[in-house]
Amino acid sequence: MPILTSASPKYRKHKASGQAVVTIAGKDHYLGKYGSKPSRMLYDRLVGEWLASGRQPPPVDPLALTITELIARYWKHAKAFYRRADGTSTETAENMRKTLRTLRQAYGNVAVDEFGPIALKAVRQKFVEQGHTRGYVNSNVDKIRRMFRWGVSEELVNESTLRSLQSVTGLSKGKTKAPDNSPVPPVNDDTVDRTLPELPPTVADMVRIQRLTGARPGEVCIIRPSDIDCTGDVWLFFPSRHKTEHHDKQRTIVVGPKAQAILTNYLDREPSAYCFDPREVIDAHLVQRHAKRVTPMSCGCKPGKRKRRRNRAPGDHYTNDSYRRVIHRACDRVFLPPAPLRRMPKESDAARARRLTERQRSELAKWQSDNRWSPNQLRHTMGTLTRERFGIEAVAAVLGHSKTDTSEIYALRNLKLAAEVAMELG
Repeated sequence: MPILTSASPKYRKHKASGQAVVTIAGKDHYLGKYGSKPSRMLYDRLVGEWLASGRQPPPVDPLALTITELIARYWKHAKAFYRRADGTSTETAENMRKTLRTLRQAYGNVAVDEFGPIALKAVRQKFVEQGHTRGYVNSNVDKIRRMFRWGVSEELVNESTLRSLQSVTGLSKGKTKAPDNSPVPPVNDDTVDRTLPELPPTVADMVRIQRLTGARPGEVCIIRPSDIDCTGDVWLFFPSRHKTEHHDKQRTIVVGPKAQAILTNYLDREPSAYCFDPREVIDAHLVQRHAKRVTPMSCGCKPGKRKRRRNRAPGDHYTNDSYRRVIHRACDRVFLPPAPLRRMPKESDAARARRLTERQRSELAKWQSDNRWSPNQLRHTMGTLTRERFGIEAVAAVLGHSKTDTSEIYALRNLKLAAEVAMELG
């Protein structure tokens, strides 16, 4: 007999006693006289609580629920809860996967109410030993506490357990072996200009638009004609998805004349289609390769006959990761490492990794980290330039911050102005 996953338990009559009964999770609950109003009310309450708990009632004994079982229930909740208004999932739940896996491996068989501050500190130390930064470690600890807070709301965890876990403070700077992330610096125009010729034309235009508008990388990736108001001298772009949409905030990006001139070339498509489509980039690349072909058409593969070898087909728009990877590959072609670390002619990255020693691989990783720039740095560049010319209030307006405290992160202080004051008064 199939298991009914979407149907509600039925209100039934127990013939032997004449009472109403409902079976929830394999357990019979007697409700009183069949057909009576109190029995109907009790039925509605029990079924409502069962549905609110995700069709999984809490165990009779709180100590019977283990960390593994709590993680399983919370994971089911997270995948359904962390979604955008259009129903697509966010990255929040996926970012919890490694955190919850580490917790399960260390304390999976422990009862939830036996997991205390010492155990949480032990898990925190595991994150430190894995080489994570201090901010990432503190974020992982907050994710674990968030799961226990949800467990309290579902009556799966005692409130005293959550209070004890909240007593564990975050790692302080200089008092832990966990390193700190360096602040994200702006990228200078010369570095960007040297990289642009090595980028596909579409991605190069994405970089130019982001540099002119100060938009987030993910916002540039999802530009659609339907999201742009072109009626005024200055265009307004309303991203369909953005960082603060779960706070019921609307994001508006102002597009000036220079950015308009670039974006106009991508508006001749369906209103709901994305302007920057990686499939078009791949097709254009294949056309260029075919134009350089020297093998006669009677020999070798013909256009359209080549089988795709990709494990995953390209999507209809770039993502943060794919956008960043394209830029990093271009940086690797522009800013070549020293000769021993470079790729040999016709050598793949995997072959180079096998050829290099462990020390050389570390040197190559350091070189790439120092000579690559990421699209989020363009936003910091825009913030810094805006602050120099118009002040911190303008930074908040351009970058879409509700508080200028956030804008301080994206805009370096105007040292030129401070130097002028020092020369005059100091």
